[in-house]
Amino acid sequence: MAAAQIEIPEDVLDSARLTVAEAKRELALALYSQQRLSAGKARALAGLSLWEFRQLSASRGIPVHYDESELAEDLKAIDCWERSHP
Repeated sequence: MAAAQIEIPEDVLDSARLTVAEAKRELALALYSQQRLSAGKARALAGLSLWEFRQLSASRGIPVHYDESELAEDLKAIDCWERSHP
């Protein structure tokens, strides 16, 4: 997978008292709260499991975004799992 890079001056990170990993988490949370990223993409950007990302977003008061396409994906995954685990 190709990756884009963003340059953040060290003094900005220092002023914000953030590590690079924390800055990525904050960006992921901001984009998720604006509904610009799905939970899956946001959790990947944040470097967290889906469970960890959901806990973090809940602790910040960010509501869960769950639409019909995500429901369809979940139902498809359940169906695949059930067929492979009779």
